[in-house]
Amino acid sequence: MEKVPMTAEGHARLTDELKNLKSVERPAVIKAIAEAREHGDLSENAEYHAARERQSFIEGRVAELEDVISRCEVIDPKKLKGETVTFGVTVEVADEETDEETAYTIVGPYEADIARGFISTSSPIARALIGKRVGDSVEVSTPKGSKSLEILSIAIQ
Repeated sequence: MEKVPMTAEGHARLTDELKNLKSVERPAVIKAIAEAREHGDLSENAEYHAARERQSFIEGRVAELEDVISRCEVIDPKKLKGETVTFGVTVEVADEETDEETAYTIVGPYEADIARGFISTSSPIARALIGKRVGDSVEVSTPKGSKSLEILSIAIQ
């Protein structure tokens, strides 16, 4: 069974989502199905079909979260030492062509959120950065083409 690296914050977020699905969403959809059944003919009951579809989504997500949480390995980035890019650090990089600066926090695949600057350890950028030091230049193959990035700083969160 493959371990899934995760920060404590990411683990808490997934655990909260699972708890909400089990204690709030699941009972609500069961109640919605029961109410829809009371309206009679189920073959033409849109409310019933929508509630069943929602129930299917909830059950699938519960199974997925239980699997991920059971396999997760919570890693505290503060306990990691060194001057290289590793899991859990925030790395500031500059595009060598445009001088545009961007900060990325390297997290597990279930925590990735590019809008917040969180990138997965399996992303092309993270794979190129891991193991490098401040001042190093890395070549990254992205869907938009190849980029050269210079590492400006590394911060443990």
